[in-house]
Amino acid sequence: MKLTLNEDQLMLQASARDFCQEKAPVSVLRRLRDEKDPLGYDPTLWKQMSELGWTGMAIPEAYGGYAFGYGGLGVILEETGRTLLASPLISTVVIGATAITLGGSEEQKSSLLPAIVSGGLTLALALEESGFHNPAKTACEARASGDGYALSGNKVFVLDGHIADKLIVVARTSSQPGDEHGLSLFLVDKDADGLEVQRRWMVDSRNAAAVMLNNVKVNEDALLGEVDQGFELLDRVLDVARIGLGAEMLGSIQQVFEGTVEYLQQRMQFGVPIGAFQALQHRAADMYSEIELCRSLVRAALNALDEQQEPKRIAQLASAAKAKVSDTFFTVSNEGIQMHGGIGMTDEFDMGFYLKRARVAQQTFGDAAFHRDRFASLQGF
Repeated sequence: MKLTLNEDQLMLQASARDFCQEKAPVSVLRRLRDEKDPLGYDPTLWKQMSELGWTGMAIPEAYGGYAFGYGGLGVILEETGRTLLASPLISTVVIGATAITLGGSEEQKSSLLPAIVSGGLTLALALEESGFHNPAKTACEARASGDGYALSGNKVFVLDGHIADKLIVVARTSSQPGDEHGLSLFLVDKDADGLEVQRRWMVDSRNAAAVMLNNVKVNEDALLGEVDQGFELLDRVLDVARIGLGAEMLGSIQQVFEGTVEYLQQRMQFGVPIGAFQALQHRAADMYSEIELCRSLVRAALNALDEQQEPKRIAQLASAAKAKVSDTFFTVSNEGIQMHGGIGMTDEFDMGFYLKRARVAQQTFGDAAFHRDRFASLQGF
């Protein structure tokens, strides 16, 4: 298994890094936050990202994509994580396009995937119903109604929910909350009657929303995959989301580490750079080692997706990667703040943005404890 980037991926990395640093540094996120931008991202920037081919990275060529694979998409996500670029990349491309590719009908793929590639369609996954990630406990109801279904329930922490043209709603068509059987996925238009979406202002300035469904009617062709069999599809989509988010978190972690090391070399105390102090060198060395483990896990998971390894193996790598990057992002963001001293907590410095992102990203799609437990279960313990 190769855990290094090939020549094409290195070129993509250089291009993505230049774009993110020139077009979308952390100052852009700061401006969106300070101005309370109603969208929370720059549509012009999103259009440029689509023109660069980022939106079609992991979409088959038959539907207008570039089939560059999740390895290429992961390289881009690392660079967006370095600058905390605000965009619908994870919600639309990593989650939405994957869900349609894996579970969509030929008609759904033909109509929706090219629109994603062009940047003209945004999607969001409406899954979570509480503060704890547990997909099987979905209670949102989908009742058979005429030639379709009527959806009722509430969703929280829907990434990019307020800007999505369509929602992928996870609802229960049979069984009871807690059962894996009986879940189904539905595509719901943003202007559907009975659908209410409310923006939520997150501490890390990532876009999220709450979604309320009150007898929202959808046709039978809105079903994504098979009725009652949605958990397997959802689990596979979530594993891709966890790996993709892990790649983004890896980029953020590296940025914090590099910024901290640079500060250690510049900050003078007792006539010498504080990076000369052995205690700080040991802490930096520990961070470096943990980051290298994260890099290996994330790239192994991305390779597994591109090699189309068996779902159980991908699930193991997804949980291992998500657990590791969550713990490491927590540690490195804390160390970044502490090694910058008191100024690290001031809003003038960017370090606080990464600390906040670490706390939210840790919980997204399952925290470290959730994934350690899941990994053990997948291993038969």
